[in-house]
Amino acid sequence: MKTILQKALIPFVLILFFSCKEDNKNEEKKIVIKSSVSENLNISILVDLSDRISLKKNPNPTMEFYQRDLGYIKSVSEAFAKHLKSKRIRQIDDKMQLFFNPEPENPEINSIANELKIKVDKNNASKNLLNSISGNYALKTAKLYDSAIKDDNYIGSDIWNFFDNKAQDQCIDKGYRNILVILTDGYMFYEGTQIKNGTLSNYLTPQLIKQNGLNTNEWQKKFKSENFGFIRIDNDLSNLEVLILGINPAKNNPYEEKVIKAYWNKWLTEMNIKHFQVKNTDLPSNMDKIINDFILEKE
Repeated sequence: MKTILQKALIPFVLILFFSCKEDNKNEEKKIVIKSSVSENLNISILVDLSDRISLKKNPNPTMEFYQRDLGYIKSVSEAFAKHLKSKRIRQIDDKMQLFFNPEPENPEINSIANELKIKVDKNNASKNLLNSISGNYALKTAKLYDSAIKDDNYIGSDIWNFFDNKAQDQCIDKGYRNILVILTDGYMFYEGTQIKNGTLSNYLTPQLIKQNGLNTNEWQKKFKSENFGFIRIDNDLSNLEVLILGINPAKNNPYEEKVIKAYWNKWLTEMNIKHFQVKNTDLPSNMDKIINDFILEKE
């Protein structure tokens, strides 16, 4: 009788065992999700205010490049707000800021940029603040671009120098997931700091690509064998993730896009940046998912 009873109980014990095991799996998934949500974001946006946004020099009938930038920034700020709303109030300790390099001489632009440095924590987090972040960011960045275009004094963008001297101090904080979003056409040029070291340089222009002979179907072989690229920066930026938006290659070289991305990919890898993406210019509606996935769904 005892043996029969034991045999009868076996199926129930197995069901209970596997049920508990499945519950544990589900609980582990919940823990992982909570851990991801509770991370603190430190998002920096580096804007290239060169003549790429000029309505005179680079008009675009589909959508002006400055309008694309505004759409990208809106998506970044919406992703930031979405992240904040997914956290408990006591967990919130997140930051978002906007940079130029060099700083424009126009004091109005710099004043607006200072207003775009925001920190949200448990002491100031409120429903009204979280709901207003994206709208405020959109309004202020629109004023910023409007002022830059009216000023019509495009001094270039020294992105190389920003990585060399500022990225580590201004974009990386302990205890945060540090993300740098760069809005640029992929070229680098600043009148004040042009450095060349053999086949390496701290700038990149369509003229330089042509001069280096990287405008034929042999470009990749030449790029590797002759060690072309940006001058290496001896900074370990392994705690930084980088999303580059707006790559806009010149149309007279069918290999221009691949060359630009080769420069960036090599350079970011040399700085130990493990998570990065380099994306072409596109309509903001097409870029929204890419931006959201990068910020909210880290691989």
